Amino acid sequence: MSMGASFDSEPEISRRLTVPLREWIADWGGVAVTSVLAVGDLALFAWRTLAWMVARLPRRDAFLPVLYQVGVLSLPVVALTGMFIGMVLAVQTFFQFQQLQMETRLGAVINMSLARELGPVLAATMLAGRVGSAMAAELGTMRVTEQIDALSSMGANPIHYLVVPRFLAFVLLIPMLTVMAVFMGVVGGYFYSVVILGIDKHHYMYNTQQFVDSFDLFSGLAKSVFFGVAISLVSCYQGFNCSAGAEGVGKAATSAFVQSFVLILLLDLLLGISLDSFYFMLWPEGSSVFGS
Repeated sequence: MSMGASFDSEPEISRRLTVPLREWIADWGGVAVTSVLAVGDLALFAWRTLAWMVARLPRRDAFLPVLYQVGVLSLPVVALTGMFIGMVLAVQTFFQFQQLQMETRLGAVINMSLARELGPVLAATMLAGRVGSAMAAELGTMRVTEQIDALSSMGANPIHYLVVPRFLAFVLLIPMLTVMAVFMGVVGGYFYSVVILGIDKHHYMYNTQQFVDSFDLFSGLAKSVFFGVAISLVSCYQGFNCSAGAEGVGKAATSAFVQSFVLILLLDLLLGISLDSFYFMLWPEGSSVFGS
């Protein structure tokens, strides 16, 4: 009797062990399918945006306010944060370089880091947080209140009227904001290194000229264009696909910033690898801050 009960309990034990595994696989499968569908939907959204941008330029009354919002209103916060980033770099790297007795090469490290990495990433992050999330919330509110549907019913294409001006504004203005972030970072790093830390300004500038060249600035500007494309498309896509209610608008704004920030870091990694390979293909000898 006990042996029969034990044999009968084996399938039950097996079922209890496999049910959580099946549920776990189903959950991850659902996430994978949803992610693939979302990427495909975003790709189609990007294709429609590019098609309308080529077909017809945006209207002036729709384009100029977006330029003001993206460029002029973002300039103070980008400049201020860029200056503080340059000063923070000087603070964090000075003592390490002092132990190596290489304080005079501090300018090369600070300015190269700003031009190639921190300048474009900083400007893109500020735009994603200040403009991208606000843009997603604005378009999400228009979706919830059926203003986007009203545009379609009046014969206007929402992609051309709402998305194309924002896309062009990001792509055109983010390189300029990147230049401002790099410039203010250079000024902040120079001020803290030379004025506060007392590093010789001649050697500071000489090492900067030796190791920071035009390719570093080109790398940062090239990255910023890709960052602008990613932020604008993700923010507009989240706004257009906002769910109903105030909660849906909040989720769209949050998702726009989080996804944009993740894409910024991913693109920075991929573009950094590609641009470094291109650099060493053109100049195999390269350059090193620690060289003679």
